Amino acid sequence: MEEFDSTRYGPDVARVLALDGNGRRPMPLTCTDGLCPEAHQLLKTLKAGALFPKAANPAAPMAGLWLYFSGVEAAHQLVNDSSERECELWHAIVHRQEPDSGNAAYWFRQVGKHPAFEKIARAAAKILDRLPEAEFRLGKWDPFAFIAFCERARSQPASVHEQAALEIQLAEWQILFDHSAGIQ
Repeated sequence: MEEFDSTRYGPDVARVLALDGNGRRPMPLTCTDGLCPEAHQLLKTLKAGALFPKAANPAAPMAGLWLYFSGVEAAHQLVNDSSERECELWHAIVHRQEPDSGNAAYWFRQVGKHPAFEKIARAAAKILDRLPEAEFRLGKWDPFAFIAFCERARSQPASVHEQAALEIQLAEWQILFDHSAGIQ
């Protein structure tokens, strides 16, 4: 996978992401409130359409940006009433990180097969190849299996499984953020 470059989204998005890791910081498997209050304040002043002019639906990458900073409520509000596929995908991820596995599975079923899943599968396979046991292997991206993997990883803090889940979740976020923002 190519190195994530926050400057590809323009100066405002790069400025927000620069507040915490430039889009390269692993996000918690369970969202926590108060992650980077400065980013939350800045995000409240920015408009999705102006930030993501190439996006089919600017609410989708905006929800992804909020989710990067654990802004679950703001992300959820952006995607909650949309039947647009990109928003449904972020909606599923919001629920996986709450964690609400059943609701996450519902939204992943609404999404179905997504064009970004193949790229996510390749990134996840590279990460999983480092695991000592072959507990979770992929031929294709299975968001339902990843929900279960995250549930197990949450119960094993500081394990190789938690580390793998964090890395896969970050790769998933980066790939979907590119896709949703119209950056290919």
